[in-house]
Amino acid sequence: MLKRVLIANRGEIACRVIRTLRAMGIGSVAVYHLEDRGAPHLDLADERVLLHGHVPTAAYLDQDQIIAACKATGADGLHPGYGFLSENAGFAARTAKEGIAFIGPDADVIKLMGDKILSRNYARKLGIPIAPSATQTGTLEHFIDQAAAIGFPLLIKASAGGGGKGMKIVRAAKDLEENIRMAAGEAQRYFADGRVYAEKLLEQPRHIEVQVLGDGKGNVIHLFERECSIQRRYQKVVEESPAPNLDWKLRDQICAAAVKLASAAKYKNAGTVEFILSADGTFYFLEMNTRLQVEHPVTEMVTGVDLVAEQIKIASGLGLSFAQQDIVQKGSAIEVRVCAERPERDFQPAVGRVGLLRVPVGGKLRFDAGIREGQVVTPAFDSMLAKLICCGDTRADAVAGLSAALRELVILGVPTNVDFLARIARNGVFKSGKLHTGFIGEQSADLAPPALAPSEEAAAVLTALFDDADFRRAAFDVPEPYASIGAWRN
Repeated sequence: MLKRVLIANRGEIACRVIRTLRAMGIGSVAVYHLEDRGAPHLDLADERVLLHGHVPTAAYLDQDQIIAACKATGADGLHPGYGFLSENAGFAARTAKEGIAFIGPDADVIKLMGDKILSRNYARKLGIPIAPSATQTGTLEHFIDQAAAIGFPLLIKASAGGGGKGMKIVRAAKDLEENIRMAAGEAQRYFADGRVYAEKLLEQPRHIEVQVLGDGKGNVIHLFERECSIQRRYQKVVEESPAPNLDWKLRDQICAAAVKLASAAKYKNAGTVEFILSADGTFYFLEMNTRLQVEHPVTEMVTGVDLVAEQIKIASGLGLSFAQQDIVQKGSAIEVRVCAERPERDFQPAVGRVGLLRVPVGGKLRFDAGIREGQVVTPAFDSMLAKLICCGDTRADAVAGLSAALRELVILGVPTNVDFLARIARNGVFKSGKLHTGFIGEQSADLAPPALAPSEEAAAVLTALFDDADFRRAAFDVPEPYASIGAWRN
């Protein structure tokens, strides 16, 4: 078993990994940039190492500093979390070369699955369906002809892309060349790889993904599926397991396809195989994420499996703890991503200082966070602050619990999407489970905030503040020795 693990990440995922390490009796090392000097993950870790860099994100991407931190602290394992270096094949190879266990798949698998064109071709060879598509192998003119032959609407996507970068929707032939050039330009800027491909655009599909664990020897199990269809700007907002209104036979087929792909690749550690599902029940391979997903807690809550603990055991060479028949899905779990953003302004990222934080509590609630009162939220990092996860015996129970918990969750000092998430939880279509990737746009009128004058909004915030006992004490209680002096002190 690994003895000491460095978490090459920050925020809520760093806190989440450290808690499992502590439960397993494994030492933890946190890294941080000065921008994060007051972050909660630093208090949880056994050791802390400062990373230097003029740009905060660049510090977390500095492989030399992170490898040096592992050696200086005696860390024999490294957990990359998600984002930053988590899907960097070169970093995984370098970590292994330095004798540090990379808690994730091998570098060659990261490289294969991180390239959307290569991974799609790999899936197709295995007989796993992919959406009708065209890849540029010759001239631009030939690519345009191939893409147009698929039929419109089309989606132009970056081979090395993610998060909606290098992605363009094309609905007419006259717009195809311009959008290909724009997508390739974005892909080159964001990923230093200008390759793109064209794919048939499915209107309002569902986004279904499957959690897998592999031992690197071809033994792979799945931990069922997650529904991730509610998205904004190609980024997930709400995730749940099991997927609502999904036929059991179709669910089994999707999970089997995920296992087939991962097993053929001799996948090691935790990963997620993503699919798009059309309205007629046809599913297509989308991509594989070779890391822990943001939404992994919903799988943990319905299966009872600590995915981080399993990652560490696999990285330690202990193999899989479970056989497929051991994994049972019980109840329903839903996760929402709490972000510093303004939904009413096209989800524009927001900044500020967390002045008040009140977290709902309960036996069927989980709040994975990387923030605390007084912490400054800056534009240096991703806008996600925390995740609220609710479970229940049924989906209706989980939805009711989520709605109640969002009413209790208070974050003041920085604009968030909490109220927007609460409106999703109350939405009738959401409650029915009739989900697709166009949900937010389709339900925009119902999800819009009520019209409030600035004075009403300010009054609501002040009321919330004065209703909080801790705030009243901090604002109005006079500390000693001044309280004993008397009124003349002023």
